[in-house]
Amino acid sequence: MYFVYVIESINFKKRYVGFSSDLENRLREHNNGETRSNKAYRPFRIIYFEEIEEKGEAIKRERYLKSCAGRRYILKIRPRSSVE
Repeated sequence: MYFVYVIESINFKKRYVGFSSDLENRLREHNNGETRSNKAYRPFRIIYFEEIEEKGEAIKRERYLKSCAGRRYILKIRPRSSVE
């Protein structure tokens, strides 16, 4: 089982899309600063996730959510918080 997820910075207007087989551990890694690309925007909370059986399908879904159409989809179901 894999998870495609969207996390949002609690203090900044930043979101990150990724996939993992261990969602709780991956969020912990993000919040501990173990991901260089978004270390400065900690802490994060999970705002959306999907469970997907196959790794290849999870990668495809992650790629879609990172696309322009995917970002619009995420905004439609989870508008940005009021954090400035």
